Amino acid sequence: MGKIDDAFLNDILIPNSGRYREEVSVGPAFGVDASVIDLGDNKGLAISSDPLSLIPTLGLKESAWLSVHLTANDMATTGFAPQYAQFVLNLPTSLPRDQFKTYWEYIHTFCEDIGVSITGGHTGHIEGQNSPMPGGCTMFLSAPHDRMVVSSNATPGSVIVMTKETAISSSAILAKSFPETVAGKLGREAQRAGSNNFYRTSVLEDGIKAAGCLKQNDELLAMHDVTEGGILGAVIEMAGASGCGVVVDNDKIPADTVQKQICDLFEIDHRFSIGAGSMIMAVKNGKEEALIRHLRQHDIPATAIGEFTADKGVYQQMTNGQLSELAFDGQDPYWEAFFKAMNDGLK
Repeated sequence: MGKIDDAFLNDILIPNSGRYREEVSVGPAFGVDASVIDLGDNKGLAISSDPLSLIPTLGLKESAWLSVHLTANDMATTGFAPQYAQFVLNLPTSLPRDQFKTYWEYIHTFCEDIGVSITGGHTGHIEGQNSPMPGGCTMFLSAPHDRMVVSSNATPGSVIVMTKETAISSSAILAKSFPETVAGKLGREAQRAGSNNFYRTSVLEDGIKAAGCLKQNDELLAMHDVTEGGILGAVIEMAGASGCGVVVDNDKIPADTVQKQICDLFEIDHRFSIGAGSMIMAVKNGKEEALIRHLRQHDIPATAIGEFTADKGVYQQMTNGQLSELAFDGQDPYWEAFFKAMNDGLK
């Protein structure tokens, strides 16, 4: 379950990606959040797509938030905010019209809040559709081509800066989807705190504030939204996309107590679990402290957790001063835990 791995992408999808066009400066690649098209005269068009969310146990407002902000998070990795969006909705026939109206009004509100105009898409009802991801969203933005940041531009020696903490979105969704279970095992306060993290899952300000502090593609080299695979999966993806190795210090990775407790309850490693709300950035060595100070001044926690190396494909982690291999099989443990909890009838 979850996202395909890099072998699937490289073996099947990328070799069959339509006609080559030289103006596509950043095309499909594993660990790359947005494609970039060079429109000439230093104008660029960035594009990103993500699944929609429609999760009854979570709620219509919350589902709409994820539908908008998970794609906006990808756009934020360029250092700019999205401007336009297209939505494809393959809705279950069982969804009442009034519930869809409420869901769509929240989509509209959240897009309006971040300056996104909805320009079209496709909407229909599909018999037998019961997926919590009934369609997709594609967002676009136009900005100076030479200032767009992409996640494949990390360089050896650049420092990894992480915003916020691990497993923000996965722990929040679990707390909101299974409140009785979480409250019963961890206490009502832990359930409430975990649920309250839900609206911290945007990184739009993280990316824009970082781009406003450091010079793009010189000091701020790359940014990557943390989704499936969590913090460590995102670091490995960025290293792979950039042709680098990596050393991550586990002892420096910020892990909030409540998020970790919820992940432990559902037998999830918080470091590898969906972490929307956090972003990783590759920063020129010596510029990380200025960035961290700037982000913290805007109430965005940030921490240096490691660095990229010249050892391509060599991924390492440090724990208590000891180096070991950093391995990730591409499978985020969140999905299995979520659907197991649903199938087990947890409340």
